[in-house]
Amino acid sequence: MDSRTGLPVVGMVGGGQLARMTHQAAIALGQSLRVLALTPDDGAALVAADVQYGDHTDLAALRTFAKACDVVTFDHEHVPTEHIRALAGEGVKLYPPADALVHAQDKRVMRERLDAMAAPNPAWRPVESTADLVAFGDEVGWPVMVKAARGGYDGRGVWPVGDAAQATELAETLLAGGTKLIVEERVALRRELAVQVARSPFGQVAVYPVVETVQRDGICVEVLAPAPDLPEELAVAAQQLGIDLATALGVVGLLAVELFEVADPSTPSGSRLLVNELAMRPHNSGHWTIEGARTSQFEQHLRAVLDYPMGDTSLAAPVVVMANVLGGEPGGMPIDERLHHLFAAEPTARVHLYGKQVRPGRKIGHVTVLGDNLDEVRARAARAMRWLRDGTEGTA
Repeated sequence: MDSRTGLPVVGMVGGGQLARMTHQAAIALGQSLRVLALTPDDGAALVAADVQYGDHTDLAALRTFAKACDVVTFDHEHVPTEHIRALAGEGVKLYPPADALVHAQDKRVMRERLDAMAAPNPAWRPVESTADLVAFGDEVGWPVMVKAARGGYDGRGVWPVGDAAQATELAETLLAGGTKLIVEERVALRRELAVQVARSPFGQVAVYPVVETVQRDGICVEVLAPAPDLPEELAVAAQQLGIDLATALGVVGLLAVELFEVADPSTPSGSRLLVNELAMRPHNSGHWTIEGARTSQFEQHLRAVLDYPMGDTSLAAPVVVMANVLGGEPGGMPIDERLHHLFAAEPTARVHLYGKQVRPGRKIGHVTVLGDNLDEVRARAARAMRWLRDGTEGTA
């Protein structure tokens, strides 16, 4: 407990934008968020008062960090599983626990568990050799998607492969370098969806409305809440799937389930869902909740790991659109001047900048707009995003 506040100390391993926004939610709850950051330039380190600097792969640093926390959670999945188990064995309270988090760390483990649960999956196979990959492509049809079992994000660690020759070349290179691989069918998807569930140690769950995530080059660029024109039975199925996964895997905190919607004429809705990936932390698909839901995902995550009752997940407006701001080309209008123009052009847009140095394609912030009409709200969010990215309200 923090003797100054009488409230527990939550530790978050990782100092990125998720920790930064969790810190903002912690302020309103009176919480003392402790952050393990790599450098003083990390987004959360720029704003949090209680920061330890150290590497998340260093067990000694993790031990020192955890000693000053009542509970430890994560802003990414890259803490070694064996370190989490070691700390838990020493009495540290970590959420999500290692047995749950491994399903977000290792895609092969995730797919195997989903198969065992009869959860909806794309066809897939572990890749131990080039022959495994070629045989899978010949079986399900080319092209296929090759994925690194660990460490991939935002389009990294994913390779579309068009034929056996390309598959052989890629697999020989990656397997020789020690990269563990799986391969999945290339799904003919209608769109990508996501659902978030929070679960407490007591077992209480709260689920958010299903959203549509718009991807470009493997990176989420836009989130539409609620997912437009989603049949009610499919929305309910997605939410129930999220609750079932959170419960079966023993998740504590936030679980984000990324989904593919694919055509299926045999169903009443004409569609079915397939699980793409899992994340066990606040997630980009839930940034809209800061202004767009009664309880933000960041507050909900804190409530969950502290075993507080869950907050209201309902929408604060009929339509919410979140647009990610990716770094543009260097130079041009300074960011402060861009903010002046953005606020003049879109005064209702809510801006979140992450304190990151700008690099082309890097997520440096997001904007959120609320309203009643999807097309109008989407256009306003895109306009605000372009002012931050390019220093112009252009149409690209």
